[in-house]
Amino acid sequence: MEEEVDKLELMFQKADSDLDYIQYRVEYEIKTNYPDSAGEKNPVTLLKELSAIKSRYQTLHARFKPIAVEQKETKSRICATLNKTVTMIQELQKHTDLELSPLTEEEKTAAQQLKSHMSDL
Repeated sequence: MEEEVDKLELMFQKADSDLDYIQYRVEYEIKTNYPDSAGEKNPVTLLKELSAIKSRYQTLHARFKPIAVEQKETKSRICATLNKTVTMIQELQKHTDLELSPLTEEEKTAAQQLKSHMSDL
């Protein structure tokens, strides 16, 4: 999950950079192609809209940051709780002399996924 969060953060950073480049290119095109601003569309309005879009992306990114941190902390707590639960079950099985049945393929897959997620923390 952390990897997805990092990818999303990189996407926001790239979008921000792309918007800066687009704004630069639009300003350049306006200066070279419409020196008198005689075009049908108002370039100043377009630039303001572009700035507003960039601002919305920055706001979204700012809102995303604390969510990503909370997600990581929650994942860590869930993994720790699951690990404690598995350990308790194994101890109970040892103390009660219950014979352990072999894991099904689905259980093996789930255990491997849990271990890989825990190693990511």
